[in-house]
Amino acid sequence: MARWAVFAGLTALVLFVLLALARASQSTIDDGSSTVDDASAIDDTTSTVGNTPSSVEPVPTRRDEDVSPDSPLDYDARDSIEQPSAGPDGTRRSPSFSTGALLANVALSQGLFAVVLIGGAWYAEIPLAALGLDGAPLSTGLPALGVGIVVGVGLYLVNELGTLGANAAGIETPDALRESLAPDSRTGWAVLLGVVLPTIAIFEELLFRAALIGALAAGFGLSPWLLAVLSSIAFALGHGAQGTIGMVATGGLGFVLASVFVLTGSFLAVVIAHYLVNALEFVVHESLAVEWS
Repeated sequence: MARWAVFAGLTALVLFVLLALARASQSTIDDGSSTVDDASAIDDTTSTVGNTPSSVEPVPTRRDEDVSPDSPLDYDARDSIEQPSAGPDGTRRSPSFSTGALLANVALSQGLFAVVLIGGAWYAEIPLAALGLDGAPLSTGLPALGVGIVVGVGLYLVNELGTLGANAAGIETPDALRESLAPDSRTGWAVLLGVVLPTIAIFEELLFRAALIGALAAGFGLSPWLLAVLSSIAFALGHGAQGTIGMVATGGLGFVLASVFVLTGSFLAVVIAHYLVNALEFVVHESLAVEWS
């Protein structure tokens, strides 16, 4: 007999931890941006020649003859501040983890969450059909594969068109997170496309679609469409690191995936669609360096 309440409680716990981590990541990124802005301001004010503010007295420089082997050497105050490195586009980037460390962190954390949910579903004896995994062709067969490909490519194109429209309207679309995860080697790309992105797609669809929609609808008789709306809001909040515009776009994408899950009952279809959206964005923008604008 399925223990629906146990699985629902575990799902709520995983969701709470995920949203808390997303909030912490958003704060870290915001703090990093502030650090970059402050460092840039310091650099701008201290590198100006011949424009010393009247309220600040010039600091006398020590002549060479005043310096003895036992006396400390003067240094620029900016040397004590860790300066962000300049990226290939000339913009300043705040000190951060390496790309490999970020990829490993994402894969391990989301992989661990996925294992917890899978273990919870097994312990609670949740039917596979409730999670979108049954023997129907539209659930796990070639039709599900086809639906996933069509939806994934379609969502990617819609996302690109939305980005073009936003840029034309003067709305900046954040891409710093994607850039920070983009590898710079063939091995890195193999890990990203073959391990990290599949792990992300499997875990997020397992949580936001299979558990929050499929299991709760089957176990408690709730409307799957109501759950689709609520899970899409949670999905958007879980991507707070992408900024407000990114959260809105992600929420819309999440509702489309939720609708596909409700209509097809297929976990496979939404995983494939989710993976393709992410993979195409990385390959087109970061590997091929194609910008539609």
